[in-house]
Amino acid sequence: MYEERPSRLAGAVVWTNTPAGAGIRPVLPDGCMDLLWSEGRLLVAGPDTHAHLPDDPTAPWTGLRFYPGTAPALLGVPAHELRDRRVELAELWPTAQVRRLRARVEAAAHPATALEDLALERAAPPDPQLRHLVTALAAGRPVAATADELGVGARQLHRRSLTAFGYGPKTLARILRLQRALALARTGLPHAATATRSGYADQAHLARDVRELSGMTLTELLR
Repeated sequence: MYEERPSRLAGAVVWTNTPAGAGIRPVLPDGCMDLLWSEGRLLVAGPDTHAHLPDDPTAPWTGLRFYPGTAPALLGVPAHELRDRRVELAELWPTAQVRRLRARVEAAAHPATALEDLALERAAPPDPQLRHLVTALAAGRPVAATADELGVGARQLHRRSLTAFGYGPKTLARILRLQRALALARTGLPHAATATRSGYADQAHLARDVRELSGMTLTELLR
């Protein structure tokens, strides 16, 4: 069973996943990074550019999903170094420090609360320009127009996006468009209308993008 709630850390989401039954559910690209806890391990999920299939689909997980672009400042690592990766936190921080954090999470009544506390202690103030970029692209604004609004050039925006999101702004826009389409499709909106309202050229364009980013069809995802 998957459950989530808003975190005390602005823009973040706390989630738990206790698998039940057969089948592997892919984790889709969403522009975010996660701090993960599972069976005594602290890990970081980097930004995905395609669907991720868990190594052990039966393991329970607890996670803190950061608002897009905010995790690298907390972790001290550029997002592009973690793109499409799941890494032990001990690869990023000193081993002794991670050992203490692991013991802290294990001793907590709720691991999710301990992950939140850790993030709240270390989180940096959000970058207003990056937040504006995410908000604009999530709403379907073009990348070039958003860059003009921010007063930054294309190269500078690309460099900052690699550090914050793990990929360029066009890839971020594509991933956020996919999430926008999935949210609409889950309401029962027909696929053709979903494509139009999400910013795709047509239903075929939506189908191709869903297949390339998730490895599945839209119908399969909605099941």
